[in-house]
Amino acid sequence: SPVGKSARSNPATYLKIYDTIRDIFATTLKSRNRGYTPGTFSLNVNGGRCPVCKGLGYELIDMVFMDDIKTTCESCNGLKFQKEILEVKYKGKNIFEVLNLTVSEAMDFFVSYPNVRKPLSVLKQVGLDYLTLGQSTSSLSGGESQRIKIARELYKTNQKATLYILDEPTTGLHFREVQMLMAILHQIVETGGSVILIEHNLEVMAQSDYIIDLGPEAGIEGGKIVAQGSPIEVCKKKTHTGKYLKEFLNV
Repeated sequence: SPVGKSARSNPATYLKIYDTIRDIFATTLKSRNRGYTPGTFSLNVNGGRCPVCKGLGYELIDMVFMDDIKTTCESCNGLKFQKEILEVKYKGKNIFEVLNLTVSEAMDFFVSYPNVRKPLSVLKQVGLDYLTLGQSTSSLSGGESQRIKIARELYKTNQKATLYILDEPTTGLHFREVQMLMAILHQIVETGGSVILIEHNLEVMAQSDYIIDLGPEAGIEGGKIVAQGSPIEVCKKKTHTGKYLKEFLNV
């Protein structure tokens, strides 16, 4: 399923830390004097967002038979909020500038807010510290989307006695991203969770505790258990998986 439900979804909203950030801006002296509320700094409701682009920062031009064209909103100049809202600052930055902070920068900026810093630290842990808080989730790659989902799961859920079933989670991932994914999955297991993976990736197989190999071929020629056990045990079997896993492990 998509990471975000709308074009305004971003890492800050997905991890539920934008609520805290809006609260912070709403409690500044200028906001209190002007009667601003947390909703004033929302991108999803009218109030402080640009009324023309509805907080998107751009407008779509329907080209009918061609792809739509995005043009910077002339009303807010791509800043998403009304001018008077951007006059409110926290630690020298307005809400738009905060949304343009990277995860790594935001961890330092909100160092005194554990409920913001902690979920961001999990994003950093899965290798997404370069994302900006306000980056549209629609711009994330497949690998980034999977990892941001795992990050939210790690932050929100107690992994004890929880079973996770993942279907081909390494699809589209760079080998470095696969290593990051495996590190997180190992962490889930170490904290008491269990993980079942449907996978063909040898890197994943090599790091698994137990493999159930279905075959002997693919499609209608398969569906039977042809090998099972630890990676070393599967290497000893005369199966396609056993053959290539043995070469991969060099045993």
